Amino acid sequence: MGDSFWLKYPLPSGFWLSTTSILLSSLTFILAIIAAKRDKQSMLKFWMGSTVVLGGLFIYFQFKGYNQLINGGIHPINNHIIVTDGRYGDYYELKYKGDFIEVDGNEFKISGKEMSEKDFAAFQNYMKQFSSTKKREALTVSNNDKNFEIYFNNQPLIVKNKHLYLNDSTQLEYVDEMRLTFLAMNVEDKRGDFFVRGEFGKDFHVYYKGKELEYKNRRLHYKGKELPNYLQIKATETADSATSFLYLISIIHLLHILFALIYLLKVTIYSFSGRFNSNNNLSLRLGAIFWHFLGVLWIYLLLFLVFIH
Repeated sequence: MGDSFWLKYPLPSGFWLSTTSILLSSLTFILAIIAAKRDKQSMLKFWMGSTVVLGGLFIYFQFKGYNQLINGGIHPINNHIIVTDGRYGDYYELKYKGDFIEVDGNEFKISGKEMSEKDFAAFQNYMKQFSSTKKREALTVSNNDKNFEIYFNNQPLIVKNKHLYLNDSTQLEYVDEMRLTFLAMNVEDKRGDFFVRGEFGKDFHVYYKGKELEYKNRRLHYKGKELPNYLQIKATETADSATSFLYLISIIHLLHILFALIYLLKVTIYSFSGRFNSNNNLSLRLGAIFWHFLGVLWIYLLLFLVFIH
């Protein structure tokens, strides 16, 4: 990890299911070779067909794993650990029914209690109107829900002619509206202080110099002490390199599997045509060696991701 910040989280279930699939496919490939050596053509066809299906399931579950990562706020590109643009409380805060909404990690709270699903849905619905803005065009307030009140730099904003004003005569500047847009996007995506969804210290962990950090009062702490400001800033600027590495090596391996599966389909077609038997199974065995290699390689990568990532 070196002198940097790293994000750690459990691998998605899709990756474990894909691992099961490729292990079983190696077993069925072995059984197919045994069937060929014994001239049991029906069993050869069954086991080779099973191998192709399991190979396809490996690919399916890999993509399911990627989808689980993305749904958890873990993206392959433009990925950071800590939210910077549109971070709640930096410029904007909101009141809901007279009480300020607060952020603690990824939880949105009111009076120290997490917002109910109904209240948070209302919050998302209200902020949705600010989630997109046209260049150099002022934001339009189409949903003037009186339950919500927007504060900018500790001052309540005024809604006038469907636009946001600092006071009766000063309209909110474009750059500040963009900050509100980023905040709205974060709220819509259920993003508090972190891009990854879940509870800090439970669903995901952040490390610095190989040591797990704590998060208190929206500040990172290292060995029981709050990190100095320059490291707090460094953390916000740090890209999630661990996740980029995870996507890179797993996708490269997946491409190898895709090409191998094409060859496997060819071998399976040959097995259904009766080409393989006790006297002719060399290409079948060579294909199995390559398939087993890819399976072992995936297991190695998985263990690397679990224990090193």
